[in-house]
Amino acid sequence: MRALIQLKPVELNRHRRHLAAAHTTEDFRLLARRALPRSVFDYIDGGADEETSLRANVDAFRRRRFVPRALTDVSAPDLNMKILGQAVSAPLGLAPTGYTRMISALGEPAVMSAAAAAGLPYVLSTMATTSLEDVAAAAPSAERWFQLYVWKDRTLTEQLVQRAAQSGYSVLEIAVDTAASGFRVRDVRNGLTIPPALTLSSLVDIGMRPRYWTSMLRHPALQFANVSSDGSPAYTIENITSQFDPAVTWDDVARIRDQWPGKIVIKGPIRAQDAVRARELGLDGVHLSNHGGRQLDRSIAPIDLVSPVRSAVGEDFSILVDSGVRHGADIATALALGADACFIGRPYLWALAAGGQQGVSRLLQVLSDQLRRTMQLLGVTSIDQLRCEGPSLVTRD
Repeated sequence: MRALIQLKPVELNRHRRHLAAAHTTEDFRLLARRALPRSVFDYIDGGADEETSLRANVDAFRRRRFVPRALTDVSAPDLNMKILGQAVSAPLGLAPTGYTRMISALGEPAVMSAAAAAGLPYVLSTMATTSLEDVAAAAPSAERWFQLYVWKDRTLTEQLVQRAAQSGYSVLEIAVDTAASGFRVRDVRNGLTIPPALTLSSLVDIGMRPRYWTSMLRHPALQFANVSSDGSPAYTIENITSQFDPAVTWDDVARIRDQWPGKIVIKGPIRAQDAVRARELGLDGVHLSNHGGRQLDRSIAPIDLVSPVRSAVGEDFSILVDSGVRHGADIATALALGADACFIGRPYLWALAAGGQQGVSRLLQVLSDQLRRTMQLLGVTSIDQLRCEGPSLVTRD
């Protein structure tokens, strides 16, 4: 009996114990739900209007089925590859998300540091709550990308591009799906604002989540750090989204292409013909996304755009995809269909809420392990092989 019973050391730290027990993105989601006030959790978890796209994004991955290869040596799978010419440890990146310090006071620097430690790229949003300069200072050796919203104030837009270049950001993503802000019903019902406003329901939340509110009160007030400065107007969620320009066209993209010295992609629900036009303008790739179901509801799941876009643009044009990625098997599916890499948003925010930088690091390890195991069970040992043999490995249900 003594030989059969192996007692594990007891982990006294509650956060480390919970993180060690998190083996799926759903585990991180449940931890975040326990840690956050309802309005903040709903901000991460919710989508636009009826949330049809939010659900469909995940379902689109689940409709795929694998057809594995048998009797191949998969003892040494290799996840290393390049994204837009940059060496990374896996075909995975961290997508831009706004208001990150609302999720955890550690904010964007914690996410960047976790991504850098894992050898993965992180995309900072224009709507970040830490400035692009401060994020760069927090992880000077990290692969930093910047997502640009084109503002009605074109001078501010040009300044953001210049600041990103001067701060060492290597890739620029132009968001092209914000002609109007999506109607996020949960946020409207919860009265979510930045800075937070005290209502009766938020006071109840304070009583139920004292650890969260104590942490917020110990850190500087939330603001949109990339567009706020001394003497500037106090931007809120409501008035800052009014600065998104519905008149953005391909001419604006061409001007930004001329201004930006590095790699550049456009991000949104990009159709095949638009991807071809992006290539003709000299862009380096597309980031297929429907904003995680937070903009146009009932829009096509981005994973369903991968194959037609790849067929239209050829092999030497980068295709990135997000929205609905919840498992390493989803990453394998996307690459088999023709993508170069997958990006995650909600999952790393759940992990950040659950355990700060350690939580994000744990999540990235979970996803990498899932991808490695999926590749072995598929009978492939490299990312190049997965992409090359993809059509024979994935089918629809």
